Amino acid sequence: MKGLLRLVGYLLLAAVVLELFFVARIAAMAVIDPQSTAFQRSEAWQIAIHQGSKGAWRQEWVPYSQISDNLKRAVIASEDADFIDHSGVEWEAIERARQRNAKAEELAARRAARAVARGKPVRPVQLRGGSTITQQLAKNLLLSGERTLLRKGQELVLATLLEVLLDKRRILEIYLNNVEWGEGVFGAEAASQYYFRKPASRLSAGEAARLAVMLPSPKFFERRVGSSYLSGRASTIVARMPSAELP
Repeated sequence: MKGLLRLVGYLLLAAVVLELFFVARIAAMAVIDPQSTAFQRSEAWQIAIHQGSKGAWRQEWVPYSQISDNLKRAVIASEDADFIDHSGVEWEAIERARQRNAKAEELAARRAARAVARGKPVRPVQLRGGSTITQQLAKNLLLSGERTLLRKGQELVLATLLEVLLDKRRILEIYLNNVEWGEGVFGAEAASQYYFRKPASRLSAGEAARLAVMLPSPKFFERRVGSSYLSGRASTIVARMPSAELP
């Protein structure tokens, strides 16, 4: 019993130390631009394994003032319309996503049964998240890509810490400089140069909206930049952009 209690104590101590480490990392980001994120390091490793030294990597940090307001509004309109008002986590959005995913899984199960009966391939179910921009940043900055309840819980804690220790403008600045926009393409400046051959400060409303639409599946859309879905969805985002409030 003493051994078990000692083990539990060690685990609790390790958890506390880890949280303090996260607090220190996030607090430092108030004045220090993060050089990389956990997600980026994972992607860099994958690129090195599969492509070696030939693998392309594009990223260039630019300050908030050098990122077009069009892109800021487009990303907020597309990813997190209530970014300015929430405290890091939108519980109602999470619940809506859970309900949508439950229906999607039920529908996918019926389709899979019909596909198997007809000898056709089974399509994977497409699930949607209810994550805010702050949650996405928390996950990409400091966590692994695994999908577990423990990781999701840690994401919620880190999102709250980000909101407490950083202001909204800094959160959006770090997010836009580190989010993925294609294989080895990270941040607004790299994405703008890669897709439009211009700096992020000069993105038009339409160009910004197209980049915003790519965010949930950047590698997918990187190969389909001319898709009708991308164009149609971008038009919807352009219409929403005027109501997107900036920090």
